[in-house]
Amino acid sequence: MHPPLKRFRNARVPGDRRGAALAEFAIVAPVFFLFVLGIVEFGRAMMVQTLLTNAAQLGARAGALDGAQASDVTSTVNNYLANAGISGATSTPSPNPPSSANPGTDIKVTVTVPYKSVSLLSTPRFLGSTTLSATALVQRETEQ
Repeated sequence: MHPPLKRFRNARVPGDRRGAALAEFAIVAPVFFLFVLGIVEFGRAMMVQTLLTNAAQLGARAGALDGAQASDVTSTVNNYLANAGISGATSTPSPNPPSSANPGTDIKVTVTVPYKSVSLLSTPRFLGSTTLSATALVQRETEQ
């Protein structure tokens, strides 16, 4: 027969961890929330970067057509971005006006937006001073 188990005076009872969970949470929570906010911020930046790339491509395509003006490029870019919920972007076609380029030359459109104006967070922590931009090139077309 086994001797009876004796409790020692200083032995802790299993489950008697009052305050341990709270202390662990206080240490881990700030790091966890910072990590989650970083994921949200960088994810939003990547999504907006993709939208800017698409908008620049559409703007360059609009600028490559005969008789295209800078306003055609700007309205194409702004319409696309407005449908995606992005505002505050600027588009710059080169040459200006795009129709002044010779057939076969590149029409370059650059679209930029400050990250602060597209962030989901009220005060972006990591990318607050960043300006997102995208550039697209399309060859000028002509009617024949």
